[in-house]
Amino acid sequence: MIGYSFTNWDGLSRDREFVGLDNYIKVFTDPRYWQVFLVSLYYFVASFVQIAIALYFATILSFNVRFKNFFKGVLFFPYLLNGVAVGFVFLYLFQPGGTLDTVLGILGVQDPPHWLGDPNIANYSLASTSVWRFTGLTFVLFLGAIQSIPGELYEAAEIDGANRWQQFRFIIAPGIKRIISLSFILAISGSLSVFEIPFVMTNGANGTSTFVIKTIQTAFNFQRVGLASAMAVVLLAIVLIVTWIQRRIVPDEDVNLS
Repeated sequence: MIGYSFTNWDGLSRDREFVGLDNYIKVFTDPRYWQVFLVSLYYFVASFVQIAIALYFATILSFNVRFKNFFKGVLFFPYLLNGVAVGFVFLYLFQPGGTLDTVLGILGVQDPPHWLGDPNIANYSLASTSVWRFTGLTFVLFLGAIQSIPGELYEAAEIDGANRWQQFRFIIAPGIKRIISLSFILAISGSLSVFEIPFVMTNGANGTSTFVIKTIQTAFNFQRVGLASAMAVVLLAIVLIVTWIQRRIVPDEDVNLS
């Protein structure tokens, strides 16, 4: 793929014209390509909402509460579903006159917005779908990390009069620091590589095209495999750089799970 990124190739012909860095220059200078990175900001912000929700429920359900196994299943179940299936389910939810509009009509909202047709709110709808689907994965990571913390620490904290918030702040948060760092890495890389949900629900229309969708369209719709390869290499480089920065900020030797 790196080799293809330095060529002007349609993916079919035997000849590949060497163009040097032209493809990379085009990725960063042509607004049609680099502006789709802005769509990733919606998913990036949504990923922080996802982390907050997952951390909240993982903390609550790590203690003795009623029906906690039921709620664990409810939270994790969306992640087990196929991404295409999730896209079709929410496509019916957000379509005009669909489930969401029907519920809002019962509540008195007579003129609901076009959830996927309005460019001003389409990305919010898609990002919220992503939150629903991936919260379960983050929740399981947090829950496993919290349950690995020795119970004696909680008992000692209760003897000292610590409440739940203090236990979270001084025991849970430091104890799962590595998993929180991992979640941020996954959030950044995931927001840059979003594909299934916007592709199924809008096919990139109404300003919802992500970088991956644009890359696939460039390769297979416009037969510009060389340029698409350069876009893929750029995406990989960004993810690696972000991961490296994250590991420098929170190195392994600074993390203590005990």
